Formats: sequence, structure tokens, C-alpha cells
Amino acid sequence: MKCNLQRTNLQIDDYLDLLNLAIRLGDEKWKKEITRKMEMTMSSMAAAQ
Repeated sequence: MKCNLQRTNLQIDDYLDLLNLAIRLGDEKWKKEITRKMEMTMSSMAAAQ
């Protein structure tokens, strides 16, 4: 389980980096997609606990 949590944390970090890039580029569609994927990742992480 610890390995899955670490992997999820890395995914969140990657999504945050991509979200920052999307914001800087002003790409609203990409920003919404990244946000949606982050929400899905967070909800699956919460369900696993």
C-alpha cells in the first residue's frame, strides 16, 4: 500500500507541474482536463484508504 501511495503522490506532483504549465500557457481546456484527472486520482486514493 505504501508503494501505491508513493506512486499516487508522484502522479499528483506531475499533474501539478502540468497544471502550472497549462495556466501559464492560458490553455483552459488542458487545465480542466488536468484538474479532472487530479480529482479522479485523489478520489481513488481516498477510496483505497
